[in-house]
Formats: sequence, C-alpha cells, structure tokens
Amino acid sequence: MRIITRAISIGLAMAFLHGCESSQRRRGVEDMAPAARSFVGRAAPDAESEARTLPVLDEKATLADYLTYAALNNPGLEAAFNRWKAKLERIPQVRALPDPRFTYGYFIREVETRVGPQRQRVGLSQVFPWFGKLSLRGDVAAEAAEAEHQRYEAAKLQLFYEVRYAYCEYYYLSRAVEVVGENKALVAYLESVARTKYKTSAAQHADVIRAQVELGKLEDQLRSLQEFRQPIVARLNAALNRASDAALPWPKSLPDDQVELSDARLVEWLEQASPELKALDYEIAKERQSIELAKKAYFPDLTVGVDYTEVGDAVRPDAPGWRSPAAQRSAARLAQGMGDALDVSTIGQSFIPGDRPGDSGQDAWMLWFSVNLPIWVDKYSAGEREARAKYRAAVQAKAERENTLVAKVKMSLYYFRDAERKIDLYRDTLVPKASESLKTTEVGFRAGTSTFLDLIDAERALLEFQLSYERAQVNRAQRLAELEMLVGKEVPRMGPSSQPAAREAVGPAAP
Repeated sequence: MRIITRAISIGLAMAFLHGCESSQRRRGVEDMAPAARSFVGRAAPDAESEARTLPVLDEKATLADYLTYAALNNPGLEAAFNRWKAKLERIPQVRALPDPRFTYGYFIREVETRVGPQRQRVGLSQVFPWFGKLSLRGDVAAEAAEAEHQRYEAAKLQLFYEVRYAYCEYYYLSRAVEVVGENKALVAYLESVARTKYKTSAAQHADVIRAQVELGKLEDQLRSLQEFRQPIVARLNAALNRASDAALPWPKSLPDDQVELSDARLVEWLEQASPELKALDYEIAKERQSIELAKKAYFPDLTVGVDYTEVGDAVRPDAPGWRSPAAQRSAARLAQGMGDALDVSTIGQSFIPGDRPGDSGQDAWMLWFSVNLPIWVDKYSAGEREARAKYRAAVQAKAERENTLVAKVKMSLYYFRDAERKIDLYRDTLVPKASESLKTTEVGFRAGTSTFLDLIDAERALLEFQLSYERAQVNRAQRLAELEMLVGKEVPRMGPSSQPAAREAVGPAAP
C-alpha cells in the first residue's frame, strides 16, 4: 500500500507541473471552439428543433429563404464544418507533452544490501521535447485548422451558388412554361381563324394544316417543359437536403438588383476575400512552420524520471545467530542432505529480535535524466528537404489557382455583361418589335395581304425572343452568383433595377 501511495503522489506532482506549463495554451485553443460553432449556429440538432427553425418553403418563400434552409440543413456543409472542428481539436493534442511512462519491477531474487533486501521498484518518467518543438507543432496544426476553416467558407459559397443556380433554372422553367402556354393559346386562336377562313374559301387548307402542325409542336414543347420540372426540383431539393420528390412551388420572382462591376475591382476582391486563396495562404504558412519544425529534429529530447525502490528490513551481520539469506539457504540444503545429523530448526535462525541496524529498511529514491542521440543526420536532412519541397509546392499551387480563378472571374464577367446587353436588346427592341410584327401580320392576314406562313413566322420569332429574354435574365442572375462565389464576397448592390418586370416587358402573347 505504501508503494502505491507514493507512486500516485509522484504522478500527481508531474501532472501538476505539466498542467501549469500547458494550461495557457489550452485556454487559447478552447476559446476558438465557440467561435467555430457560431459559424453554423448549431451542432447536431434533433429532428424537432430542425423542423422548428427551418424556413417554410411555400408560395411566399424567397431566394433568401432557400439559402437559409440550405445553410442550416445541407449535410455537405455540416461535414465541412466538422472537418474544421476536427482540425481545431488537433491543436491541443500536438501541443501536449507525451504521455508519462510508469514502470514496475519485481525482484524475483532479492538483491541484498547493507540496509536490507530490495523487493520491488516503481518508476515514473516524462519526455520533454526540445525547446520550441511543441509550440511549432501547435502552430502547424493551427495553420491547418485555419486552412480547413477557409475550405468550410468555400463550401458554403459553393452551396449558395448551387442553390441560386438551381433556383434560377427553376424560375426560367416556370417562365418558359408560361410563355409557351401563351403562344400555344395564340396558335390555337390562329388555327381557329384559319379554319373559319377556309370554310368561307378565304384561306387555303394548307394554312389550317400549318396551324395544326405548329400547334402540335408547341404542345410537345410545353409537355417537355412540364416534365422537366421534376429533375429541376430534384436538383434543388438535393442542395436543400430534402426528398427528391418533395414539392416546391414555382418561384415568383428573380433578384434583379443593379450592380457595378469592373475587372480590376473583382480581381482585387478575389485576392482579398477568396476563401480558396486564403486556404492556400494558410497551407503555405503551415509548410513554412513545418520547415522550422524539421530543423528541430537535430536536437535531442530530454527525459526526466523518478525511481522508487522498496527495501526490506535488515539485521546486523555481527549479531549472534545471524546468517545471511544465502547462508541460510546453503545450510538448509546441507541439512537436508545429512538427514537427522543436523538440527534444521537451528539453521533457520536469521537474527536476534531487536538487533537490526539503525538504517534498516530505508527505501531508495533516484532522480535520473536521459537524452536521445540524434546521430542519423541523413534522416533529419531528408525531413528538412521534404518540408521545403512541400512549401514550394504550396506556393506554386496558390499561384496556379489564383491564375485559374482570375481567368474564371473574367469569363464570368463577360457572360454577365453579355446577359445584360441581351436583356436590354430583347426588352427594348426585339420583343416589342416582334409583338408589333405579329399584330400587323395578323391584321394583314385578315385583310388578305399576308399569308398564313407569314403569320406563323411572326409567332415563332416572338416566342424565340420571349424565351431568349427570360434566358438572359436567368443567365445574368447565375453569372452574378458565380462571381460572388469566386471572389468570396457579396457584390454591393446599388438598389433595385429600373427595368420593368419580366411579364410587363414581354407582354402577353395572345391578342
């Protein structure tokens, strides 16, 4: 019991010394955890709390509601957050000292000493890495955690882009179904006019056939668009982590805020705010710290230990009747060989009570130190070269990724401006002109100055321009979402657009 108590005391003392050395670092790491969790706002909610907090995606839901729903419910974003959290938990692990080592030894054959026989031994040792090793390991882990944080931010931007892209496609589908439906009603009306005129011999039978053919094509196009709703909804539900067949209402509007963009400003935002580039910056910093850590391999680690040996009671060699244990064993064997010739009971006498030395049974304590010998220089040099190669690779990876992102930003900006140009063209020129042409051609057809083929061509042109206008609006919103994902920040808005609403700009197709 005495030896166990002393071993526990030694362990508590060494644990206290280690705790004093690393408590400040642990507090710094623990302060980072609440900030990390605040980015998601929840750790692992149950189904009931999730149902209460998620926005309702009904007829009144806006794009912002869809984005909020995805941020709170997407498993991919949750996985990215937990990867970041795991990296944070790595920091206190690498900054901590190695586990202390407890040793126990039992003397099968007791070692005789002047103060008594040695019976058992316990020891406790602790390795202390060379100065700066633990700190550098923590710095490497901290840089890796920050890099994972930026990857989480990039995953969040990617998710928002996917939601906005799918939402815009869903909006375009709703507008296409509406436009094609209106044009189908227009052609059905023209087909009835052609039949009426054919009955009065004012039109040819071929005009009726053309109208019916055009009506059949529009019916097929409308059916294709309506059947395309299911995969579009499934794509949007996938980003929202909902069942693929969960119902979603038709979007009612599309964000149409005015923005002012320039190549230089977007590239500046990219360099300052892109989470992808920030993650690579932290990777570079991590590899730089790894080089310094590799240099520490040339220095030894110190091991400090404490050993305690339990020693039994001893007797004075000059005391009457005293025999050492070895002498007792020899005498016992001799007695057994001679039979009754000797009195074994007298041989077994080992000491006279009360005749022990004054320092009998004094336990032994030993404080010891050791260091490893870092003599394999080639191994440490290879580790340093490896760290330097990884650092150069990280620098080059960032340069390559930055060039790629700049090219993507410029391409997306081109498509954004092209979409804005087409919006102005179709809204202000082509759609009004095509609508006017259709009305004029219809009047001419009734008066007999235009053919039915001219009327069908005018209807086709109007349908094409109407769908192109809707497509240009959606392309503009999607390219703006892509730009914000690439540069890593929301592009400042200048206010709502002065453009008329889509339905007002296109206008009804039927007369």
